[in-house]
Amino acid sequence: MDSHYREYKSNSEEIEMLVERTKLGDKEAFASIIKNFEKPMYIYCYHMLKSKEEAEDALQEIFIKVYEQIHKYRPNMSFSAWLYKIAYNYSLNQIRSKKRWLRFIDRYKYDQPETPTQQIDSQTTLKDFLNSLTIEERHILVLRAIHRYNFNEISEIMNMKPATVRKKYERLRKKLQTKEVNEGGTVNASIT
Repeated sequence: MDSHYREYKSNSEEIEMLVERTKLGDKEAFASIIKNFEKPMYIYCYHMLKSKEEAEDALQEIFIKVYEQIHKYRPNMSFSAWLYKIAYNYSLNQIRSKKRWLRFIDRYKYDQPETPTQQIDSQTTLKDFLNSLTIEERHILVLRAIHRYNFNEISEIMNMKPATVRKKYERLRKKLQTKEVNEGGTVNASIT
C-alpha cells in the first residue's frame, strides 16, 4: 500500500467522522469540512462559472446547501463526490438561469447591432479553451484533469455510466489534441 493511498484513506476517514459529528449538530466539525474543501470547491466553481464573484457566491450557497442536506449523505459514495455533485447541480442551475436572463435581455436589444465573433489567435489560452467547451465537457475535464477523480467517481457525480464518462473524456482529449495540432502547439500532458 503506497503512502498516497494511506493518506487518502486516512483523510477520507477523518472527513466521514466530521460528517457524522456535523449530523449531530457539531458546527466546529462543519467548519473543518469547509476548511478541507473550500479551496478546491472555489477552483471548481471558478472554472464552471468563469467569474471570481460568482464562484465566491456559489461557494457560500453550496456550503449552506451541504449543511442543510448533510443528513441525506450516505457513505456509499465519497463525501467529496457528494459535495461535487451538489456543486455541479448548483453550477448548472446558475448557468441556466444566466442564459435565460441573457436571452431575455437580448429580446429587448433588437435595435443594437450584433457584435462580430472574435477571431481565435494561435496563442489560445486554457481559459479560452474551457470557454469553448460545453458545460458537461468542462465539468468532466475539471473533475478528471484538475481534481483527479476516477471515472467511477465522476459517473456518480454526474449520474452517468462510467463507460459513458470515459468515452466523453476520450473525445474531449482528442478535441484538445486536434485543436493544439491545428494551432501548432503541444498537447498538455495533464489532460492527455
